Amino acid sequence: MSAAVPLHVVAALQDAEALVRRCASAGWSAHRGFALLEPAWDLAERRLVCHGAVADEHTASQAVLAAARGAGIVAVASGQLALTLASDLRRVGPLGVTPGKVEAADGLDLDTEQRALLARLAAGSTIAAAAEAEFVSLRTANRRIAAARQALGVKTTREAVMIYIKHARD
Repeated sequence: MSAAVPLHVVAALQDAEALVRRCASAGWSAHRGFALLEPAWDLAERRLVCHGAVADEHTASQAVLAAARGAGIVAVASGQLALTLASDLRRVGPLGVTPGKVEAADGLDLDTEQRALLARLAAGSTIAAAAEAEFVSLRTANRRIAAARQALGVKTTREAVMIYIKHARD
């Protein structure tokens, strides 16, 4: 599956609408809901992005199935359901990839998830708050931040955040 397939779990409807608009401007067709009645299994060529609220496990499983078939996903969820959905979608592909969005060319060897955590820390969030906002466990957030520190060649999270801020401004 292409790395450009959008897979997102967000907490607010406004965030989801903005992501769907960005996907649509990049040539993706929006489909409300996650149930797909298409006869063909592989939907990657259709460039379909399914979006909507995920309030129960059944809807979450429909979203994961749609992603496995090649559709993009923009799901609005919260709590444990959001954490579980994000974890399941990560098995299909990386979260946070948005078509039409140019990746940073700052020379930092960081993945999208590490960048998202460092950006939240730079904005003043605690690691726990950043983890919750990114729909990952505290342990996963700490692991990703440790990997970011290693990639940046620093010993402290503060140093990693400072390097991230410096490169984000350039």
